[in-house]
Amino acid sequence: MTWKHPSSPVTKKFKVQRSAAKVMASVFSDAKGVILLDILPQGQCINAARYCSTLGRLKEAIRRKRPGLLRRGVVLQHDNATPHSANLP
Repeated sequence: MTWKHPSSPVTKKFKVQRSAAKVMASVFSDAKGVILLDILPQGQCINAARYCSTLGRLKEAIRRKRPGLLRRGVVLQHDNATPHSANLP
């Protein structure tokens, strides 16, 4: 309840809309800018196969956008990543 003057205008109530959906984006960048933006479709989760395919696409993106970087070596910093183990073929 709010206090107001009797002659003040009526307050409008805004309709609350639900957000469209939650999505997860993995962003790989360096000092020069974004190298790869990977958006996970709704309803999917990251598993070992998805992670490996993302790293494969990252390697190709580095090869295209930053030639010579792979020869010098690449260091990945995982921010907010929980440790896990996976059995890969």
